[in-house]
Amino acid sequence: MLADILLPTEVQARTGGRSRGFQESVQAQPLLIAGVLLAVYLLLGVLYESTLHPLTILSTLPSAGIGALLALRASNTEFTLIALLGLFLLIGIVMKNAILMVDFALERQRRDGASPVEAIHHAALLRLRPILMTNLAGLLGAVPLAIGLGEGAEMRQPLGIAIIGGLAVSQILTLYTTPVVYLYFERLRQWSLRRFARTGFAS
Repeated sequence: MLADILLPTEVQARTGGRSRGFQESVQAQPLLIAGVLLAVYLLLGVLYESTLHPLTILSTLPSAGIGALLALRASNTEFTLIALLGLFLLIGIVMKNAILMVDFALERQRRDGASPVEAIHHAALLRLRPILMTNLAGLLGAVPLAIGLGEGAEMRQPLGIAIIGGLAVSQILTLYTTPVVYLYFERLRQWSLRRFARTGFAS
């Protein structure tokens, strides 16, 4: 609009007030998300005493983020701060699904001496029902928010749309990708242990 008005070059336009605060918050979103992911990684690393399997759990997040962004794009909804809150909710829900499988698989390996394939296969079968129940409960609970009924519904719509899109896509993908990533990191860990043992023995 300012370009169409053809104002003199001496006149400069800047955002102020609430618009400036919103612009600054939007610019800080990537750092905020990165800080959350780093904190989650450190907590999971302490919990599992591993630097690899926290990555197994965090590998579920891209599918949730992509699903949320696709849903917002398909519904022609802007990525607002409320939608960002939806992403934070997705981080908790989607990671919980991976934690259910990884935690049980690691316990099965350490306690029963099962192989990684047997452990993650048994974990996927046993935890499928709780994962489906949790995801469906979260998805259906977000439907009223996405429909947008009641006063102030337009503010809550991005939250519901982000949750529905993220859960729908992550539900389909993570049930397959989590066991694959788990097995990959287990093989990488065992290969590193064997190499370290050979190197230590040789020295």
